[in-house]
Amino acid sequence: MSKHFSKHYQNEWHPNIWPPFTQIKKNKPQIEVTHGKDALIYTKNPVQELIDGISSWWVTLHGHSNEYIAHSIAEQAQKLEQIIFADFLHPQAKELSERITRITKLDRVFFSDNGSTAIEVALKIAYQWWQNQGEERYQIIAFDGAYHGDTFGAMALGERNIFNANFERLMFPVKRAQWPSTWINDDKVENKEEMAIDSLIELLKKPTAAVILEPIIQGAGGMNMVRPEFVKKVAEVVKQNNSLLIADEVLTGFGRTGSLFAFQKADIKPDIIALSKGLTGGFLPMGLTVSKEKIFQSFISDAPEKTFWHGHSFTANPLGCAAANASLDLLEKEPSKFLDFEKRHLSLLSILNNLPNTKKFRICGTICAFELEAGGGAGYMNNIGKEVKANAIEEGLFIRPLGNVIYLMPPLCITDNQLLRSYNVIEKVLNKYI
Repeated sequence: MSKHFSKHYQNEWHPNIWPPFTQIKKNKPQIEVTHGKDALIYTKNPVQELIDGISSWWVTLHGHSNEYIAHSIAEQAQKLEQIIFADFLHPQAKELSERITRITKLDRVFFSDNGSTAIEVALKIAYQWWQNQGEERYQIIAFDGAYHGDTFGAMALGERNIFNANFERLMFPVKRAQWPSTWINDDKVENKEEMAIDSLIELLKKPTAAVILEPIIQGAGGMNMVRPEFVKKVAEVVKQNNSLLIADEVLTGFGRTGSLFAFQKADIKPDIIALSKGLTGGFLPMGLTVSKEKIFQSFISDAPEKTFWHGHSFTANPLGCAAANASLDLLEKEPSKFLDFEKRHLSLLSILNNLPNTKKFRICGTICAFELEAGGGAGYMNNIGKEVKANAIEEGLFIRPLGNVIYLMPPLCITDNQLLRSYNVIEKVLNKYI
């Protein structure tokens, strides 16, 4: 431990662990968890039962320790735990790729390890596709406020801010179109969308390799939502300008927006889709990049330079594939759990939307978000989020605000009473700031 840390930090923080997204000098130590079940997590010290209000960073789709997924993984582990996918195929990967292509109506699946790597794969495929056709295109377009991951290509695509400022010189340039964030009773949305489309059209005057967006919801950027109509218009403009469209569905995939995938809600067909997070129900890390057949075909050649030279040690890991197939089983068995979730949020919104110092309420599928006006400005660095999180934990709810943006994204299995309790806890906590 650094000599600058007090004995408190030395005693409370684990001496061998480097936690993510955390300045340990300014944060409380991690809370040790003993186990989890459905929408609940159980802590050791203090002994406490917490509602997991954000699905453990948006991955725990069906709840903790889901027995069906756990059994599927255990059964697969008795047959095959890992195999090199460059040389061998296995049943779980075959089944998963067939199901994903059937659902998305795209054609080819490339396996990777997580959301960032799924984005890296998408970016490399899109960029090389043009070269394979003998055309050099260098421009990439993303949107203001975007977040696509923490590896270098994904960082470059995302909003430039404090999280990646140290690496600015190492990142390639990306052009930015406007993102017309909207909310309930937003009477300026159409004007904002028109301006955003105009900004995109202007950028597309230069030949562009790909446009990437998080369809409907920007997650880490602040749960910034746009209307499906806007996403549809983006897709139309990109197609008219003969560029590729990449949909980052790492957050939005697998029912989070009220349809199985967000691009379906917008009635579009991207050229490439990146998937992760809810893919395996939160059990194991895995990423997928799904593309159209025409893109795949450009990589088939006698010329070595047209090969897609990319891979991961755990590509298409059989255990991860088994978890993903089991998760899809559950989604297909009870689609009402994600199709009807938005109604559950709407029925409880009155608990919060009359509170002072709250604004810009927005709901989409399993996600409810709003902003808290409590000084310190907007954005992730507003410390009000840490205060709200700590107070909510004391009341039995785990949430992790994005600065002054408070949100709920619980597992699909959360009960009505648990969801009501979550809203009541947030109301109680926010009453402290009135």
